[in-house]
Amino acid sequence: MENGSRNPRRRGRGDARQAQVTADAFRLREGAATRPGFGFLSDADIEELKTRALALLSDYGVTVIHPEAVRALCAQGAKPGTGADRFLLPRELVEEALAATPKQVNLHGKSPGRLIALPRRDAGFVMRTGTGAHGYVDPETSAYRNLDLKAVREIGAVASGLDQVGFVAHPFVAGVPEITADVHSFATMVNHTDKHCWVQPYSKESVEFLMQIAAVAAGGKAALRARPLASCITCSFSPLEFKYMDTEVILQAGRHGLPIHACSLPSAGGTAPLSTAGLVLMAAAEILAMVTIAHVLAPGTPVIATPLMFTLDMRTGSALQSSPETLQAASMAVQLMKRGFGLVTHTYGAGSDTPDADMQSMAERALLAQTVVLSGVDILGGVGQLECATVHSPVQAVLDNEIGAMLRRFIERPEIDGTALNWEEVAAKPAGGHFLDSPHTLALCRRQHQPDVFLRMGRDDYEASGRRTAFDQARDKALSLIRAAPEEGLLSADQRREIEAIRRDADRIILAKESATQVI
Repeated sequence: MENGSRNPRRRGRGDARQAQVTADAFRLREGAATRPGFGFLSDADIEELKTRALALLSDYGVTVIHPEAVRALCAQGAKPGTGADRFLLPRELVEEALAATPKQVNLHGKSPGRLIALPRRDAGFVMRTGTGAHGYVDPETSAYRNLDLKAVREIGAVASGLDQVGFVAHPFVAGVPEITADVHSFATMVNHTDKHCWVQPYSKESVEFLMQIAAVAAGGKAALRARPLASCITCSFSPLEFKYMDTEVILQAGRHGLPIHACSLPSAGGTAPLSTAGLVLMAAAEILAMVTIAHVLAPGTPVIATPLMFTLDMRTGSALQSSPETLQAASMAVQLMKRGFGLVTHTYGAGSDTPDADMQSMAERALLAQTVVLSGVDILGGVGQLECATVHSPVQAVLDNEIGAMLRRFIERPEIDGTALNWEEVAAKPAGGHFLDSPHTLALCRRQHQPDVFLRMGRDDYEASGRRTAFDQARDKALSLIRAAPEEGLLSADQRREIEAIRRDADRIILAKESATQVI
C-alpha cells in the first residue's frame, strides 16, 4: 500500500487511485501470512512441558514390542529400562530426531491440483474426514446402520466434492472379514476419491497389503515414493507403549515414502492423568517417542504430530471429545507440538459427543474447530463424525465443510491501512452520505464470504421454502455428490483388477494365519 494512504492529511477528493482499488489488495499476501493466535500456554509453560516430556522419555522410557526396532534404537543409544521391553530414550537422541524430522509435508492426490503442502503458506489449514466410525447415518433416510463398503463409496464421493476437505480417511467396515476390513475399506476408498488418503492398518499382517494397494493406485512404487497419495497413521498404546503393528507401520511407511501421522490417543482419567496438563504431557511424550522411532528406522520420513485428546466422563466412563477439558487439552497439545517442537500438527477439529447431527453437535464442533484453529493446527480431523468418532454422517460432513470455510475466512488478518480504511472517502463523506456506490465497496463486495448451505434468508422466504434448514440443504448436497459419482470409481480397469487381486490375497493369507493361530 502507498505510504501516503496512512497520512490523514492527504485527503485528495476524487483521487484516481481510489477507483483502482481491487479486492486483491486486501487478500493475504502469500508467503507473508500469519494466523491470529490463542492458547492457554505461555512460553514458560511450553518450556516446562518440553522439559518434562523429554525427561519422561529419558528417565522412565517407553515399551517397544518390535525386535528390529529395539535393536536399531539400542544401536543409536537407547538404554534398557526397568521391566521387559522398556527402553530409555536419551534426550540427545530425541532432540536429534526432532531436528532431522522434515518441517514441511506434502500430501499428494491423484492430480497436481490435489497437492496439499503443509504448513500452508497462507497460514490456513486443511480438513480430513473421520476414520474410526463403525456406524453410518444414511444421508437419504437418516437411518442408522453398520458402516459398509457402499457407505465407503458414498463417503469418498461426498468428501471429493467438499472444498475444505483436503484428504479422506478410510473407515472401519462391516460385511467383510473383520481382520482384513482395513484392506477392503482402503481398496474401495482409494478408487472412489481423487484426494489424498489416510491409511489406518488394523493388524500387523495387513500393513504390507495396504502399501501394495497404495502403490497400484499411484502407478507403481516409484511413483508412490515421488508423490505419496496416501499417508499412514501409527498409534501409541497409552501409556507409553508401542505395539508391533504400529512400529511396523513406521518401518513400512518409511520404505515406501509415505508420511506418518504419529497419533497419541490418551484418555484423561484412564490412560493418562485426569488433569489437562497431565493429559497433554502424555500425548507429547508418546508423539516424541514415535518421532524418534521414525528417525531411527526410516530417516527423513515426514512425521505429523497427531494428538487426539479425550477425557473420560468420570460418572459413566464414556470418552468425551468435546468437553471443556478436552478442548483445553487439544489447544495446549497443538501449541506444544507447533511452537514447542516445530512439527506439522493434526488433531480433531470436527466431532461431538452426541449421536446425531443436531444443535448440540453443531455447537460442540464449532467450539472445537475454532479453538484448535486459533491454536495453530495444520489439519482438522474428524469431518462428518458423531458420537465421539464412532459414527459417520455425510450430511454432518457437508455442515463441517461450511464451518471450515467460515473459519478459513475468519482467520485471515484484515489489512489496517489507509486503503483498507477507505480513509480519503470516509474523511470526505458529507452528513447523510452512504457507501453503496463507492468504488471501494464495488471492489470488495465479491470478497465477502458467501455460505454454501447455511441460510441467510428472511422470514417470508423461509416460510415459503417450507422451513427448509441448513440440514436440509446439506442433505441435498450430499445426495447430489453421491449420485454424480461414477459407480466404477476413478482408477483404471487394470488398476481395479490388480487391487482386487491384492485384496483376495490379503483375505487368503491373513485369514489362514488367523486360523492357524487359533488352532495352536
